[in-house]
Amino acid sequence: MTDSSVPRTEIDPRFSDPAAHPLDWAAAERTLTGAEVFWLSTVRPDGRPHVTPLIAVWLDGALHFCTGPDERKARNLRNNAEVVLTTGNSSLTEGHDLVVEGTAVPLTDPDRLRALAGAYLAKYGPDWTFEVGDGVLVGDGGPAPAFRVAPRTVFGFAKDPYAQTRFRFPAATG
Repeated sequence: MTDSSVPRTEIDPRFSDPAAHPLDWAAAERTLTGAEVFWLSTVRPDGRPHVTPLIAVWLDGALHFCTGPDERKARNLRNNAEVVLTTGNSSLTEGHDLVVEGTAVPLTDPDRLRALAGAYLAKYGPDWTFEVGDGVLVGDGGPAPAFRVAPRTVFGFAKDPYAQTRFRFPAATG
């Protein structure tokens, strides 16, 4: 990780136990790397929210996901690329949850798409094998536009003791 990718970290005492410490960014990155399921929030053209579970890969300091071109989330992203991805566990007392805010930037470069296809295969196994098509990933379900979300802000919610940590990143670029 380069110094430019290290976030500014601060704990919010309003939502944290007095004995709590900020969540370590390295621990947050391990969670982003290892999490199997994420929840993606997008905004419909009429302003209503849309949330859906999906798989994602933490690669080169950003979350990556793909979707069918006609799925609700893909249609939403054409109008508003601002997203939130969340992951964690359902326990009240163990681990931590993460909320990643950023802009979903289309990923079309063939070399980056090949790297992403390899990362999906390594993380999720042969059921998630993609080829690289014309600016998209191609799997059993057909073409799948891919997106890169470099975090702008990440919130970490520790559970024992309770703590809210905010990670702010330098200006994210596609």
